[in-house]
Parts: sequence; C-alpha cells; structure tokens
Amino acid sequence: MLRLEGVVKSFGDNRAVDQVSLEVPAGQMVGVIGRSGAGKSTLLRMINRLTDPSHGSIRFDEVDVTALRGRPLREWRARCAMIFQQFNLAGRLDVLTNVLMGRLNHVGTTQALLKLWSEDDRAIALSALDQFDMAGLAAQRADTLSGGQQQRVAIARALVQEPDLILADEPIASLDPRNTKVVMDALLRINKHFGITVICNLHSLDTARVYCDRLVGMAQGRVVFDDVPQALTDTVARELYGLDAGEVMDTAGTALPLPAQDLRPSLAVA
Repeated sequence: MLRLEGVVKSFGDNRAVDQVSLEVPAGQMVGVIGRSGAGKSTLLRMINRLTDPSHGSIRFDEVDVTALRGRPLREWRARCAMIFQQFNLAGRLDVLTNVLMGRLNHVGTTQALLKLWSEDDRAIALSALDQFDMAGLAAQRADTLSGGQQQRVAIARALVQEPDLILADEPIASLDPRNTKVVMDALLRINKHFGITVICNLHSLDTARVYCDRLVGMAQGRVVFDDVPQALTDTVARELYGLDAGEVMDTAGTALPLPAQDLRPSLAVA
C-alpha cells in the first residue's frame, strides 16, 4: 500500500503540489490526469524521491519514503521504477545493455561498468524484452529504434528492476496511436500479470478510461477527482480541463487491452 498524507511541494511561493493525500492499494493501475502544470509530474517525482516534498509524508507499507537517505534511498528507487516520456536510454549502447542497467541494484555499479553481467541477468533481460516482442533487437543500438520501440525497452528495463511500483510519466505523449496501444498494452501486462502497481500520468482521457482501474484528477496541485473511470463523465472532464477538454477527449489514442491469453506472465529463468 502506497500512502501519501498532506504532501506539498513548493517552488518559492508557488505550490506545485498542494496537500495531496492518497492511498493506492497494491496491484492497482492508476491514471493521473489533469492539465499541463497541474502537478502530475511533480507528484510522481516525489514518490520516487527524485525531488523531495516540502511537507507531508509518503509511505510504502512500513517504509517511510520521505525519510530515506543513502543506500536505503537507492534501494527504494529500485523498488519504485520510473518510466519517462523521453525514454532516458543510452542511445549509443545496444538494447540488451540498456535493459541490463535495470539490474544495477542487484549487481553493483562496478560490475555493470565492466559489463560483467551474469548469465542469469542476461536471461532475465532477454526474457523481459521478449515480453514486449523486442528480443530480436537486443543487439541493436538504442538510438536506431522508433519511439515506440524505445519506450518498450524502457519498460523492460523497469521490469528487470523487479519493482513493487512503476511510475510512468506521460509514457505515450510523443507516440502515434499504434505505438500508444503497444506501450499501454505493455504497462497493462505488467500490472495484471505481475501484480505490479502502476501509476501513470496520461494526457488522453479515452486511453485513461480504457486502461486504468482508477483515475485521479489534479488541478492547481490538488486532487479534485478520485474515482473509477466510469465516473469520469464528459461534464466532469470539462470541469477538470475547462476549454481544453476537447483536446483530451478525442479517440485518437484509444485502444482495447490485450486479451488475457496474450498476456505472458513469466520472467523466471529456467
């Protein structure tokens, strides 16, 4: 269970996040929606501790995330994987090495720098790539891939961290409709078959409605909506987004989830 209590992030006199309190049960897929500048990205960065809260508490089960420093903080970031809009891959490295970087907390920095990966680590990374139909590109440089392919590599890298929680910050913002479906299907697979909690900032309300168990709407740093997708009516969306609602209620990014039989659960090494 992830618990946020009265979380605030101030930049000078501006409160980017203002008194946010949330509880996210394990295994839920949560879509965070709202206009640009609503505080969505800042919220996720605080959960991962890429930025520190000004006030309030963030806890995960018995761990006080806001109090972590040093190695315990690095261990938390391994348990709480981040996926970014711009992929954050090392473009000159091959796909497999980029995914193996997700194993850093398991093998250590020196071993990783010397590329002394074990056969088990390589097998885990290849298995993760295979989950997203990317194993055939393992030897290819990351900067030669399309945007959708790079985002799948980034998701595979997050998965091999063996996280309890994945935070995805606008993971489909720069993708076309086809790659939007591929990436959202990948996140859905992780959530439903590995039981990993996913919190995802999304721009398209139609995509959020299709994929998420729960939607959290933010405006001016505050949570103003928290309910199941069916409760997000067009009227509520217009209240949340104002004149911009039409831009986020189109169906360009809409995609149905993969059928259950296509979701392959196993990452285990034989």
